[in-house]
Order: sequence, then C-alpha cells, then structure tokens
Amino acid sequence: MIISPTPIIYGLIFVAVLLLVEGIYLLVFGKSISLNNKVNRRLALLEKGGRREEVLEQLRKEANQHMRAKGIPLYSILASKAQKGNIAFSPPALVGIMVLLSIVAFFGLTLGTQAALAVRIAISIFMGVGGVYFWVNGKAKKRIKLAEEQLPDAVELMVRSLRVGHPFASAIQIVAREVPDPLGSEFGIIADEAAYGRNVADSLRDLAERMDMQDLRFLAVAVSIQQTSGGNLAEVLEGLSKVIRSRFRLFRRVRAITAEPKWSGVFLSGFPIAVLVVIQVVAPNYYDAVKETPAFIPAAVIVFALLGMNMLFMKIMTTIRV
Repeated sequence: MIISPTPIIYGLIFVAVLLLVEGIYLLVFGKSISLNNKVNRRLALLEKGGRREEVLEQLRKEANQHMRAKGIPLYSILASKAQKGNIAFSPPALVGIMVLLSIVAFFGLTLGTQAALAVRIAISIFMGVGGVYFWVNGKAKKRIKLAEEQLPDAVELMVRSLRVGHPFASAIQIVAREVPDPLGSEFGIIADEAAYGRNVADSLRDLAERMDMQDLRFLAVAVSIQQTSGGNLAEVLEGLSKVIRSRFRLFRRVRAITAEPKWSGVFLSGFPIAVLVVIQVVAPNYYDAVKETPAFIPAAVIVFALLGMNMLFMKIMTTIRV
C-alpha cells in the first residue's frame, strides 16, 4: 500500500500559515494585544508612557479603520470581521500579510509537493487569503463572545458606582479601569471621548454598531432616554443588567439544546471530505481508472456542488435565532 503525504503537507502548510500570522501580530503589537490579559490594552499603552490623547487617537483609528477600506481589493470580504475583531493591523498591512502568506505557502508547496505550477499558485492564494480570513474570523468570534460575557458585570459595576454618588462619566471610567479587554479598552475610549466633550450616548451607540451587539444597543438607548427624559439611571441600568443576564442564559440554553444537531450537521458535512482525504492518503491511485473519462470532471463538479448545498442546508437547519 502506497501512502501519499500530499494532503498531510497541505494541512501542515495551512497550520503554519495560521501560526505565522498570529506570530507576526504578537511581534508587532506585543502581548497587550491579547484578549487574555488582566490589564486592558488602553491601560497598558498608558503605562508605557503614551499620552491620553495619543492613546485615544490610536485606539479610535484601530477601531474604525477597517470599514473605511472596503474598496481595497480582496479586503471587502473580511472588513466587517476585522472591525468586530478590532484587528490592529491596518487594511493595507493586512492585504500585505495575505500576499506574504501566499508566497510562503507557494514555497512550501514547491518544496513539499510535485503539483503543477498553476495548482500551486491557486492553492497558495487560497491559503494566504483563506488563512487570514480564518484567523480574523476567529479573533472576531472570540472578542464578541468575551464582550457578551463581560457586559452584565460592567453594567452592574456602573450601577454600584452610580448608587454611591459617582456621575455617569465616572462610572464609565471605573469600568474602563477595572474591566479587562475587550470592553475595558472600548469603555476607555468612551471615557476619553466624554472627557473631550462628546456625548456618552453617541459613543455607546457607535460602539454598539461597531461590535454589532444588541445588548449594547439596549444600553445606548437606555442612557439616551435618561439624558432626554430624566429618571433614576441606576434603576434603569439595574433592570437592563437583569435583562441582559436573562438573555444570556436563554442563549446558552438554546446553544445547549442545539449542540447535538449542530455537531451532527458538522459530522455529516465533513465526513465525505474526510473520506476523500483518507482515500488520497491511503490509496492515491484510487481514481486513476476513471479520472481520464469524459464524465469524471462533470461528476466531480456535481458531487462538490451537492456537498456544498448539503453544508448550507445543514447550517440553516441547525441555526436557531432567538
């Protein structure tokens, strides 16, 4: 039995691409860019000697730069994800990293495989662009998930601050100082903007749209209504905190109920691909007898089209919106 290492080499090169982009990210921006730090990035930049207005300008630029660059070729496919993930790379730098990773993947494919030049070029471009998209998408999902978990605690911290007599702007500053990333730096931007005269409700509304979080929209609306109509903001925010926690519990319950169907869908969608990879590794000449026939290419196209439709319908059937 002849075992082909080609699919394994493809997988290792793709993993190397992902590790390379993460390494470049940490090398350029340091450990403070990680969401695992107890001290948020804004405070870390201030501790390094950066002035408040300079740090504010840097964080605002990083937060808003991606949606302004949708016209860059290849970039529009990940601009929204990059904004939600608050990727500190500028859009041109991110496109440059795609090119760099494509070149690295091409050299890896040249050294490790005997594929034709056109195939190597196509696969290397797919790995470069797809690897960056996969990395950015992972960053965005992780950041949004952490923000959703942190928001109820942040709102309760504001409630306690308001009840002991702090103004709302001071409550925002306390959240910016005590809460780690991602909400720590985001509320730090709001606190700095409020210090320079911007309306807090407008800053919260911009944050909600940038992160595309419904609970943040509720917070922005509550603050805006209190500013225009008056009332006890602490009681309003306390009720909002209970609503957010109830929604979060409901989402987790739905996620637990739908976990089995989702994994079943993933298994049924991924099993044919896994079988194809195993066949290529264990018996690389398995399709030699039929691949030269006229019907082979049309049949392969139809099979992959049906497989794509299967993945799409499995995704639709196992996605429940609350």
